[in-house]
Amino acid sequence: MASYKQPSKPAVLVVEDEPLLLMMALDLVEDAGYEAVLARNADEALDILQARTDIRIVFTDIDMPGSMNGMRLAAMVRDRWPPIEIIIVSGHVTVTENELPPRSVFYSKPYDTSKVTAQLHRMAAQH
Repeated sequence: MASYKQPSKPAVLVVEDEPLLLMMALDLVEDAGYEAVLARNADEALDILQARTDIRIVFTDIDMPGSMNGMRLAAMVRDRWPPIEIIIVSGHVTVTENELPPRSVFYSKPYDTSKVTAQLHRMAAQH
């Protein structure tokens, strides 16, 4: 049997403007075994997505400063980078499945880290 070199860890773009919540989300992603890439708002996230072709999942908060919120970012990601999976979170609004872009999921804050970790694994396995 030939030896197989494991590819580098899948990259997850974490988009969160609250420093404490950003650190918690980055830890969650790294503890799940993925490379965490941080963005503090949607504009920064778009710049990263244009520069990096290895982002597999976007994990975004809805409420952020800047030119767009996380829902608009998610819609743009689905439109411009269809293979990328999307996790949307918020502590202020609840989103119905009909409001979500295709192949995205929503979790209310505070979210269950084990559920989000399981979702990350399901999404990463699709690539």
